[in-house]
Amino acid sequence: MIYAAAITGPTASGKTALSVRVAKALGATVLCADSMQIYKEMCIGTAKVTPEEMEGVPHLMLDVASVTEDFSVHSYKETAIPLAREIARGGHLPLFVGGTGLYLAAMTRGDEDTPGRSEEYMRRYEALAATEEGKEALHRRLSEIDPESAALIHKNNVRRVLRALEIYDTTGKTKTEHDRESRAAQGALSLLHISLDFHSRDLLYDRIDRRVKIMMREGLLGEAKSLYERGLLSTDTAAMGAIGYKEFLPYFRGECTLSEVEAAIALGTRRYAKRQQTWFRRLPDVKTVYMDDGAGRMRDPDAVFSEVMDLLSPFVRLHYNDQAGERKE
Repeated sequence: MIYAAAITGPTASGKTALSVRVAKALGATVLCADSMQIYKEMCIGTAKVTPEEMEGVPHLMLDVASVTEDFSVHSYKETAIPLAREIARGGHLPLFVGGTGLYLAAMTRGDEDTPGRSEEYMRRYEALAATEEGKEALHRRLSEIDPESAALIHKNNVRRVLRALEIYDTTGKTKTEHDRESRAAQGALSLLHISLDFHSRDLLYDRIDRRVKIMMREGLLGEAKSLYERGLLSTDTAAMGAIGYKEFLPYFRGECTLSEVEAAIALGTRRYAKRQQTWFRRLPDVKTVYMDDGAGRMRDPDAVFSEVMDLLSPFVRLHYNDQAGERKE
């Protein structure tokens, strides 16, 4: 069993700065748990941590794939678990940081009866999924057989919609049922899971809006244009499904303004953050740390850091400090 910790939460909740501070205090190694930051070509639009922001803390699972690759949840698990195991064997804490709950769920549950991903199945529905009517039809079918999954998966995330349908068509169980049973089975990680959250959704949305403005100033247009010119915003790639990139398509076609693009990105990000909050709030055994005080004000960063350290320090002492002492003897 690998003992690890995770700091998750909705986008723009402050995970990066907090996790770096925590990792420095505990000597931890950060493993990215963000489904878009794993791609080399997408940095600004995914708010990927910069070398300066890392402050010398090792960060793994960044830039491990190209947007031309199909890097699945299974791919993440197969790559991240050996890294976490090596970190733990060295007496250090693997610290997963990101907002992709599916990644963490895959590593903390068993693999029993998990159907393999079938590219043939995906190709069968590609033509249908390429149209707006097709996306609606596929998502409508998912809503009929598995409303819980449909509520968490946006219709435009075609690969996830198809994956949920594939699980049902292959096993006769909905994705929700499968996930529930898998959580009951023992996974590869024993995880102390800390989720950042907000009492005030308006405060979180304001942070999102400000982040989008910063991304635009930092050159998100150029990053999206590079993908567009390579044909990677008009195919079934990771970039096409990523918020912050596909919204530029109408602009490149001369159909809208940059201001409208910025507004669309902010709206899409706010909706995504709401889905993330719903996801993490539903999970059992999660330690929630609020970033605001309930009165519309952000909490002092030192107070948040202290609360997180109070949760993590006993866990680290129990599983790593004793082991380190034994190795020295």
